[in-house]
Amino acid sequence: MFSIFRKKSSDKTKEKRSFESFKRDAKKSSDYKQAFYQNTKTGTKFNLHFITSLIDESTVQNDILPSLLSKDFSDFEDLKHILPVVDITLSKDEQQIEQKVYNGYILLTIDGDNKNFAFIAAQKEAGRKVSQPEVEFSVIGPKEAFVESLGQNINLIRKRVPIKELVIEEFNIGKVTHTKVALLYIDGLVDKVNVDTFRQRLKAIDFDQIIDSSFIEQLISDNSHSPFPQLLDTERPDRAASVVVEGKVVLLADGSPHALIGPTTLVEFFNSYEDYFLNFFIASFFRLIRVFAVSFSILITPIYVAALTYHYELIPKDLMATLITSRQTVPLPPILEALVLELTIELLREAGARLPAKVGQTIGIVGGIVIGTASVEAGLTSNVLLILIGLSALASFTTPVYKMGNTIRFLRFPFLLFAQLWGLLGIVFCFCILMTHLIRLTSLGRPFLEPLYPPRLKDLQDALVRFPFNKQEKRPLFLRTQKPRRFWGKEGKKKLDIDE
Repeated sequence: MFSIFRKKSSDKTKEKRSFESFKRDAKKSSDYKQAFYQNTKTGTKFNLHFITSLIDESTVQNDILPSLLSKDFSDFEDLKHILPVVDITLSKDEQQIEQKVYNGYILLTIDGDNKNFAFIAAQKEAGRKVSQPEVEFSVIGPKEAFVESLGQNINLIRKRVPIKELVIEEFNIGKVTHTKVALLYIDGLVDKVNVDTFRQRLKAIDFDQIIDSSFIEQLISDNSHSPFPQLLDTERPDRAASVVVEGKVVLLADGSPHALIGPTTLVEFFNSYEDYFLNFFIASFFRLIRVFAVSFSILITPIYVAALTYHYELIPKDLMATLITSRQTVPLPPILEALVLELTIELLREAGARLPAKVGQTIGIVGGIVIGTASVEAGLTSNVLLILIGLSALASFTTPVYKMGNTIRFLRFPFLLFAQLWGLLGIVFCFCILMTHLIRLTSLGRPFLEPLYPPRLKDLQDALVRFPFNKQEKRPLFLRTQKPRRFWGKEGKKKLDIDE
């Protein structure tokens, strides 16, 4: 089916799109309008063609039409002098008509001139205003988040990085949607290989619809079959501006409130941007807690299953009495008991996420309490495992990036399977498979596990712990920036007295 669609679309692009064929196709839609007017001074007759659902009618009525009707207008060159609109394009290329009109431009033609066209920008800005982040919320720091408008998102970064070296490249992706995509980087700082890789993969995308930046992430990732996201997504413009200055590349898509950042590493998914607004001791402590929470969330249930199935001798005598008491009425083996509770937690999460906010919170809290209590009293699960599952679910919520949180939720199930098959040896075997996959994984060709492997001691200053700012004199080595040094170490550590 897709090959047939691809063949048809390629044939269509080869077919020459004329002005008449555009009008014939556009008239099939009720929101296409063609209006005829005549200038009162020069008598010039002209036509306007536009899509009513895409243009701002107040701009047309108050700015464009009064100027076209009452001022001296006889030629296309006069438009730039009489219209109070900045974006006016004169063209003779009929191939541009469809793209421009369906992107919110007004097509102007003059009677008697079939070779020249004018496109007047009058796009309707329909979207929400800048609001607080909903996913990456922080107590300290800016309270702005990206929105669905590409222009507004670029503005949010521009005002934070007001330099001429900030380059913005635009692409149109999607054979049907023609989604605008912007690539942002600092010229003279970023490694050109990273930009070329991004640019080449964007141009190679052959897909009909690009609705969100997540589509692009899946299409340009180094390994599309990996459960790990290989590009960091963020809804915070301050974080996007910070990584641009660091030497990375940021991708924005029209209609998406999330930016993609690349290349990235695994440790960045466990670092909250709020860490930079806190003292480095506090920030490092929170980062280590997140790393421990992720390990706990993935491993605690498989270790419980392995210990009760194969390794009784590892359980302390005092704890063994508690486990025997809690499991003496449970008819299910540990693996089924753990799977039932894990799937129940996942059901509650999905129900809470898909329902309206107030109802979802109530379902999550009340459902967890009711189902957990009822299952223990009915003798289907032990209260010890219920506590471990609850702590595991709570630990998984400490991950700042939502997509990485989903990966952690998924990883528990392979570990559970291997724990049931071979006990602790199975957990070690599954961990070896996971580490092999992570070592081989790359982000835009850069090692995903850096600075842990290959080891980069300098990059460890802002990885699992965060050093003070005056110690971070160099940018990350794996980015290979053209200016690797942020500042000279002695200058950053110098503190002047008031007399100096």
